Amino acid sequence: QVQLVESGGGLVQPGGSLRLSCLASGLTFSRYDMNWYRQAPGRERELVAGISDGGSENYAVNVRGRFTVSRDNAKNIAYLQMSTLTPEDTAVYYCNAQRTRYGFDYWGQGTQVTVSS
Repeated sequence: QVQLVESGGGLVQPGGSLRLSCLASGLTFSRYDMNWYRQAPGRERELVAGISDGGSENYAVNVRGRFTVSRDNAKNIAYLQMSTLTPEDTAVYYCNAQRTRYGFDYWGQGTQVTVSS
């Protein structure tokens, strides 16, 4: 079965950096668009960044220039490099794999990112 396992979350001070990883198994990773979402307490889940199967990147306006999404198809891993973090980035971050054309949509369990001094 498909599994997406996020790692790399934790507590970081404002202005700091973290790199999240999403290890995928049970799917043909290179054929999937890989997305990162986040959900803060009391708020809806929002798309943070995504990278298509072809390598095209997209970002939410509020993270553009601070976050970088990437993928390693040989290792079946998607990454989210986050820098210049602020308390507003505090959330649970989720990895998502999509093949919209075929209706495939998979989620990881999430990893907590807390930005606080």
